[in-house]
Amino acid sequence: MDSVQGSQAPQGGETSQQSDAAQAVVSPKKVAPKSANDKNVNFMATLSEEEFTYKRPKFGDIVSGIVVRATSHEVLVDIGTKSEAVIASKEVDELARESKRLEVGDEILAFVLKSEDQEGMTVLSVARAQEERDWRDAEVAQKADAIIEAPIAGYNKGGLIARVGKIRGFIPASQLEIAARARGERDLTEQDLAAQAGKKLKLKIIEIDRARNRLILSERAAMREVRRDAKARLLEEIQEGDVRTGTVTSVADFGVFVDLGGLDGLIHVSELSWSKIGHPNEIIKPGDTVQVQVLGIDRSKNRIALSMKRLAPEPWTTIEERYAVGQLVEGTITKLASFGAFARVDDGIEGLIHVSELSDKRINHPKEAVKEGETHSLRVIKIDSAKRRLGLSLKRVNDTEMDDYTPTDAEEWDEQTEIETEESAAAGTEGE
Repeated sequence: MDSVQGSQAPQGGETSQQSDAAQAVVSPKKVAPKSANDKNVNFMATLSEEEFTYKRPKFGDIVSGIVVRATSHEVLVDIGTKSEAVIASKEVDELARESKRLEVGDEILAFVLKSEDQEGMTVLSVARAQEERDWRDAEVAQKADAIIEAPIAGYNKGGLIARVGKIRGFIPASQLEIAARARGERDLTEQDLAAQAGKKLKLKIIEIDRARNRLILSERAAMREVRRDAKARLLEEIQEGDVRTGTVTSVADFGVFVDLGGLDGLIHVSELSWSKIGHPNEIIKPGDTVQVQVLGIDRSKNRIALSMKRLAPEPWTTIEERYAVGQLVEGTITKLASFGAFARVDDGIEGLIHVSELSDKRINHPKEAVKEGETHSLRVIKIDSAKRRLGLSLKRVNDTEMDDYTPTDAEEWDEQTEIETEESAAAGTEGE
């Protein structure tokens, strides 16, 4: 017989039916229903777990939500918490004054001002959220060394004030491009700074100090990068013969530098004008906008040779269309030689007044009749576009019988005069 353990074993004399009945009385205790006290314990455990996992928004959090109620004095926002959050009343009034009222259904980002007010509601600010986002964007831009664009809202004696979203940034005067263009020749004036108000400038962030609400910007740093990128593009695409528009950056004895958009090209003094000039500043100054033709490119040295005069016809190619033998012109004496005097006419072409055409009287040297710098009315007596010769006469200005005048009436230059004229012209070119 199998042994039976514990009190569950039947006593002597008990029938099997009695044992079964006893077990039937005991069995219901194992499946007895939970008491009301047990239910309360389980509910409290569940509630404690929810309270433990729920995180109430705290000051400084940026939360997103949807406007569920909007009146002129109150805006409620569902941010996913057990109760709606409220936008600060002062800000609601400010939005109303600016005609920027929020509407039900608008999705917004907001800054948590208070985790819980006296009524248990979270207090939000839309403006602070934008400001916070602007600070974060500024930090990202600084780390990325990125160029931003911002409007100038004002100035003080130290520099300019820029608006970077909701943040006020400061550009020291030394970090302005206009200071770089001045090249240390003078300090920036109040007028210089005032002229920048309202403009949008390309800037780089060079310092951020959230604790001091400090954002320092530099236009010069941004423009260095802009010019570097523009220079690379320009050198890649520019070709000889191109016609470009540029800005004169500086003027020197030997020529003019022109900014073509990231890289300066040089117009040599000989390429400024078909007319002879003493110094480039006679016809051009820094800041002028000019059209130029590209003569040559040295990409290894980042050099570009330019010309202004090539954009106009070479005067000698059209001289016969503009002048006629017998015509009166104004000419300025530019140089004296033993055989005559050179005179520059209106469009820059130089002609020769042979010594025999200076006066009705016999003279030994042109200086007896004219002086350098004098302006005289002169008669055209010979045109030779092939040899670039223009013959002029001072003594024939008052001739009254010019109707019968023909080119053959003019005294022909002899071969020696031609040689001396060429030598004089060559000497003048070397002098340039």
